[in-house]
Amino acid sequence: MIFKRRDPKPALRAMAEFMWPRGGWTRAFHYVKHRMRRLPDTPERIARGIWAGVFTTFTPFYGMHFIVAALVSRLMRGNMLAALMGTFFGNPLTYVPIGLSSLSMGHWILGSPMQRGEHRSFGGKFVDAGYDLFANFIAIFTDRTADWSGLTVFWHQVFYPYLIGGILPGIICATIAYYLSVPLLRAYQKRRKGVIKAKFEALKKKAAAKAEAKRIMEQTAQKGSDHGSAG
Repeated sequence: MIFKRRDPKPALRAMAEFMWPRGGWTRAFHYVKHRMRRLPDTPERIARGIWAGVFTTFTPFYGMHFIVAALVSRLMRGNMLAALMGTFFGNPLTYVPIGLSSLSMGHWILGSPMQRGEHRSFGGKFVDAGYDLFANFIAIFTDRTADWSGLTVFWHQVFYPYLIGGILPGIICATIAYYLSVPLLRAYQKRRKGVIKAKFEALKKKAAAKAEAKRIMEQTAQKGSDHGSAG
């Protein structure tokens, strides 16, 4: 394949770089920030995209955050690329506090007890739900009996409380990101326009100077030719 790596990355190395990218998360953050600032759109549309991306990280749709962020951004008429980049607010360093705050808020709103460490862990319930989906899909084509107990526990103890509880902190964090982004983006775009204008003016002056030098050389050559003809 044309785009296939010559030296395939080992699975452990790929997982390690997902948890901690080369150069660290600080470098990754600055890269995403740099790309956002250079998006060809208005500050308000880019900021609405960022809002959608940050808000999406507070939803339990793991593995589908890009899709959810794109849909929310489209509804808000935001920049879709900014929305996809905004989902990097959710990363291995922030998913634990995001998950715990959303889950705690959801159980508090629903008035249900948040069960900690009983029978299965938070991650274990995700695994159980995934296994149920896989096993019950296989059961369609075999004589195996479908069992939805793991998915039921996941829905009541994790997914639904997470979905409800992530709305408020998601809106708060996304709105803060929006109001911080607009003036920064506006200032950056204004400064960048000034730099581009200055470069354009410098090129114009350089072209004018070259044209003037060429004109003088042609006049000098013409005078020399006229003097030669007169002699």
